[in-house]
Amino acid sequence: MLQCTMFEKQKIDLSPAPWTMHEFFAGSGLVAYGLKGMFTPIWANDISEQKAAVYEANFGADHFVLGDIKDVRGGDLPFANLSWASFPCQDLSLAGFLGGIHASRSGMVWEWLRVLDEMPRKPLILLLENVLGLLSTNGGDDYRVLHNALVERKYKCGAIVLNASHFVPQSRPRVFIIAVNNNCEIPAELVGSGPNWLHNKAAADLGNTLDEWVWWKTERPARRRITLKDIVDETAPFDKDSVLRLVPERHQMELDEHDNVYATGYRRTRHGEQQLELRFDGIAGCLRTPEGGSSKQYLVVKKNGETHARLLTVREAARLMGAPDSFILPGTYNDGYKAMGDAVAMPVAQFIGERFLLKIAEAVYNG
Repeated sequence: MLQCTMFEKQKIDLSPAPWTMHEFFAGSGLVAYGLKGMFTPIWANDISEQKAAVYEANFGADHFVLGDIKDVRGGDLPFANLSWASFPCQDLSLAGFLGGIHASRSGMVWEWLRVLDEMPRKPLILLLENVLGLLSTNGGDDYRVLHNALVERKYKCGAIVLNASHFVPQSRPRVFIIAVNNNCEIPAELVGSGPNWLHNKAAADLGNTLDEWVWWKTERPARRRITLKDIVDETAPFDKDSVLRLVPERHQMELDEHDNVYATGYRRTRHGEQQLELRFDGIAGCLRTPEGGSSKQYLVVKKNGETHARLLTVREAARLMGAPDSFILPGTYNDGYKAMGDAVAMPVAQFIGERFLLKIAEAVYNG
């Protein structure tokens, strides 16, 4: 456990909330932060020591259990109103090996279901989060088998797709499965009769073929006002100008057309050659974990006729996830970047909490 007294003085109090939650695969705790005032995490778990350090630095360690979910027993957990599980995405992500939902990492969702089965009193509300590949890998069968597993456990559910770019200048589409016990009535305002802005084609196709599917609906969030420029630390030194030689010709032409521009990019191999592919739409690409050099995102800034490059700082990565500058990020650059690259954007969790989970909890537990 962390011993630094500075961290002890800056703990974020998550306790004043009307409802409780289990937080599986809790990571750095941005979900708990986003649901602050709505759901108090009374038990949280993750296997990563680096992410646990971030969680404990910000929220304390009273309810956090560091360890493998395989060692968790449902009968040992206190009852909670909600179970949130952001299970590993590597086997469902285009950046991974697409092994599917039965592979070793993304297959940890079955351990979560085992723990759920072992609970003497189960939460009436569940939420699972993952990448878009959950809806499309193996022709949609990965989602179908998970959906049917929830239905077998007497839950009705539906998947929605929400991009963090609605709230922060980062393209980060994610799938959220909201499930409610069959015996509970869902507020009518939250259920539609078919696809809406929350459903991509894969979700719509699945919803039209699956039993106990819920067409979740809500109004679009207000238009985002901040852009990439607004999260940049202007004092951070540019020390990666050498990568500018990797900018492909078509992107260099676009750079040349701007007098001032903030762009981000990843290194990719195209036709056997390394390229730094840029985007100029005022938002960053999806943050990743920093295991490989190509997984770290570069910032390219052109101002006053000069163009320079560097990696995004950890604080900039945190801003792209909606975390305030007061959010503590202990450890190395890679530790902090991983904690953010593997997280759920805080305002996304807040939006889902306010628009769906809080209203569902009030209906099913007070109804």
